[in-house]
Amino acid sequence: MAGEGRSVKRPEEVSRKLQEMYQDTKNGRIHWTVEVQTTEHNDPSEKPVEEEDGVSWVIDECYVSYYCKYKGQDFCMITYEMIKTAGERVLTTNMIFFPPLGIRLFNLHTLLPYAIQTSNVLTNQIHNLWELLLILYKADKTSVSLEVKPGKLIIED
Repeated sequence: MAGEGRSVKRPEEVSRKLQEMYQDTKNGRIHWTVEVQTTEHNDPSEKPVEEEDGVSWVIDECYVSYYCKYKGQDFCMITYEMIKTAGERVLTTNMIFFPPLGIRLFNLHTLLPYAIQTSNVLTNQIHNLWELLLILYKADKTSVSLEVKPGKLIIED
C-alpha cells in the first residue's frame, strides 16, 4: 500500500482471503473487533441534501472498520458507503480500504491512498461477512466486539 512498501491488494486476492476468513469465522476461529460510524440514524434535519437535476438527495454515510488477527497477522479493513436517498430511490457508492494499523480514522480523504478497486463480488462478500458477524454478535456478544457510533457528515464544496 502507499507509503508502506506493500503491494496494492487486488480484488481477487482480497476476495479469496475473505472467503477463507468467512469460513474460519463461521467455525469460531476468528474473533473480530468491529467499529461502525454512521449517519443513518441521525436527525434528518442534520443530514446534508444535494440537489441534482431537480432531485433532492439526502446523504448518509457509513464507515465500518473490521479488525482481527488472522494466521498470526493483523488484518484491518475499512469499508465506506455513501447512501443517497430521494423518496424510494436509493443510490450507493462503496469503497474499500486497507490502511496501516495506525490509521483508523473515519475520514475519506485520509483513507483514499489505501483504497483498492472494488467489485460487486467483493462488496457482496463483505456484506456476507457483516451479516455473519451480526448473527454471531447476537448469539454470543463475546465472539465479536461491536461498537456503533453516530457520525457527522459535512459536504465540502
